[in-house]
Amino acid sequence: MINKSLQNIDITRFQRNLVNWYKINQRDLPWRMNQDPYRVWVSEIMLQQTKVDTVIPYFHRFMEKFPTLEDLAAADEQEVLKAWEGLGYYSRARNLQNAVREVVAEYGGEVPSDPKDLGALKGVGPYTKGAILSIAFNQAEPAVDGNVMRVFSRVLRIEEDITLQRTKKLFEIYVKEMIDKDDPSSFNQAVMELGALICTPKAPACLFCPVQEQCSAFAEGIQEELPIKKKAKKQKTLPYIVPLIKNTSDQYLIEKRQDQGLLANLWQFPMVPKEEVDNLGNWFYNEYGISIELDRKVGNLKHVFSHIIWELDIYEASTTVERLLGNDIRFVSKEEMSAYPFPVSHQKMMDYL
Repeated sequence: MINKSLQNIDITRFQRNLVNWYKINQRDLPWRMNQDPYRVWVSEIMLQQTKVDTVIPYFHRFMEKFPTLEDLAAADEQEVLKAWEGLGYYSRARNLQNAVREVVAEYGGEVPSDPKDLGALKGVGPYTKGAILSIAFNQAEPAVDGNVMRVFSRVLRIEEDITLQRTKKLFEIYVKEMIDKDDPSSFNQAVMELGALICTPKAPACLFCPVQEQCSAFAEGIQEELPIKKKAKKQKTLPYIVPLIKNTSDQYLIEKRQDQGLLANLWQFPMVPKEEVDNLGNWFYNEYGISIELDRKVGNLKHVFSHIIWELDIYEASTTVERLLGNDIRFVSKEEMSAYPFPVSHQKMMDYL
């Protein structure tokens, strides 16, 4: 099957056309200033499921705050999460720091260039491993993400469901066969760039594509039908009441989320499942040991995750309690909140304080 898909492709010509196009048309991105493995690693983690334009300012700030691998390893996790605040998918930041700490402890602060060692680090999956090895170490390793699968599904007319793990493995084999062994760094970045700029999900700019003449989907006019991707499961909606609880010292109650799962270790205003609204006083007393008065509704927000939707009704609330025991729940002033990492939805609630 692999041989059949590749037999009509002039691989050498494909490599040359693609890499030459990339060297002329590549975007001036901050992580391309050099091929330092740490910078490549940080950029690739940030770019997972996040647009380039969103990542650029975060990358600048993150590298300014943690310019070396050792700086990131030594930092407090809350400081790292604060630098990541608003970028989303916070497990990426935690995994990155844990992996960097392992590199400092086990590899003397040098990012390992061995595929097995690199792939064993926390949060370094096949794509990230391939990107670091090819871009930073110029090794002929495949780096297959959504852009790459889209490009190759069209060029080779692959009609397999790209959400399946076995299909991704198939793409890794194809890329391994077609990668430019002399310049794998440019080749992998070129495919990603082509997917981002030309071979886009909708209305691809095929007339400007450097490998158009070798694209099976373009030849048959089916480029917009590929790749094949099954529909995602319907998201579950979770409704919450969020009271912004102020005490008599003009401080607000915030709490730290659990250290596992969604938005782990970020701070938030208390979230009460909406089915508890008729029993709110008892719920707060049982959960926090305090009594509150729910005043008036001041707004509502909807926040969409990949698998769930939060529907948040925001209320002003008050309490006479001045102090709380415990490190994961506390009263802070509006000014003090800036030191804590909050998820985007709760950052938006600060407009109602």
